Amino acid sequence: MSEFQFRSDVTVELVKHSATDSDVATAARVSTIGGSHERVVDLTRDEGLINYLMRDRHGSPFEHTSFTFYVEAPLFVAREHFRHRAGWSYNEESGRYKELEPVFYLPGQERNLIQVGKPGAYTFEPGAPILGLYTRSTMQESYREAFDAYRALLDAGVAREVARMVLPVGTFTSYYATCNARSLMHFLGLRTISKTAAFPSFPQREIEMVAERMEDHLAEQMPLTYTAFNRNKRVAP
Repeated sequence: MSEFQFRSDVTVELVKHSATDSDVATAARVSTIGGSHERVVDLTRDEGLINYLMRDRHGSPFEHTSFTFYVEAPLFVAREHFRHRAGWSYNEESGRYKELEPVFYLPGQERNLIQVGKPGAYTFEPGAPILGLYTRSTMQESYREAFDAYRALLDAGVAREVARMVLPVGTFTSYYATCNARSLMHFLGLRTISKTAAFPSFPQREIEMVAERMEDHLAEQMPLTYTAFNRNKRVAP
């Protein structure tokens, strides 16, 4: 029997990718040089071309790339992530076919807990330290009770697809998410907070944690694209 685990982090691993700045530049240059399949890497030329594509929002060359991520996150994060459909593909572990593990999300001590203001015009503030202790202890108690009920239903012979209905959205799930650079930048524009962004975004902190880790991989694999994305106020082309 698995032990209860409580996590305040998420897992985002880049498991496969085919994504370079030269892929973008090569796809763009077919417009002017035809099908010669030029593969010469010229970072000086590529930088200017990629910035032009980003600035003037010629987005299709960025689609000739691929990132596949493995993610472990709470169910409520996965459901937010799956709302991003254009350019994304997902496969998630199934509570119908496998017994789920008792791994649950707890907000970290640094996680703000109090919403101040109305929807669309609000901020989050920490709240008193005792509120954090109360929140985490209450959530742990609730998680344990729910998972005990899940196990009891399974032991009674109830099908997994029915027994899982008692589990809360803080239960961890795992999934693969595949996207191209264009769809990834659109995701980052909506799910991260940046003072340099042209359009404000108000993501829930937990999906922002996923986005921040994906952003690190974009910056590493496609530095010219990432620089142009930020230079042009984080608007996906």
